[in-house]
Amino acid sequence: MVHKKNVFMIIVVLAILIVLSSCNKESDSTDAITTASIVNTPEDFRRAISPDGTWIVAILQDMDIDQEIIIDGDFTRNDELYRKLAFYTQDENRKVTARYTLSAPKMVVRSPNTRIQSGIFKGDVYVEATGFHLVDAVVEGNIIFSSQEYLDSFSTDETSRVTGTVALN
Repeated sequence: MVHKKNVFMIIVVLAILIVLSSCNKESDSTDAITTASIVNTPEDFRRAISPDGTWIVAILQDMDIDQEIIIDGDFTRNDELYRKLAFYTQDENRKVTARYTLSAPKMVVRSPNTRIQSGIFKGDVYVEATGFHLVDAVVEGNIIFSSQEYLDSFSTDETSRVTGTVALN
């Protein structure tokens, strides 16, 4: 049974994502799809993170994927390369109201400037692009960078953490 509070939260998240996507300034050279993917199945998640997916992918529940996932493709938002994995819901004041966990044995990040925000990834992350960021997020595993350039461009805020090692492969 769906509770009224859950339906309200889904509507709020959708409204916020629609507003955010409508703020995009698209140019003729942009290859981004400006709508968000709000997913609740592994199949939908895998489609959304593909090169044919969207710049922002939001999950609305904990999710287990039993094979490696690959974040791939170049996406722009406000004329900047950017990809966001949102593992949370928020209220109308943008206060995080729930955090979700995505579990997979391995995540490969090939999209530049990918951000994991306000949730947990369980598994190892292999970074093959510049600008990987953690914002209010946890990686329960290792983060391995394929080059010094990618490691040097990594950032995390004070509320994020990695339970394993952060290393160069």
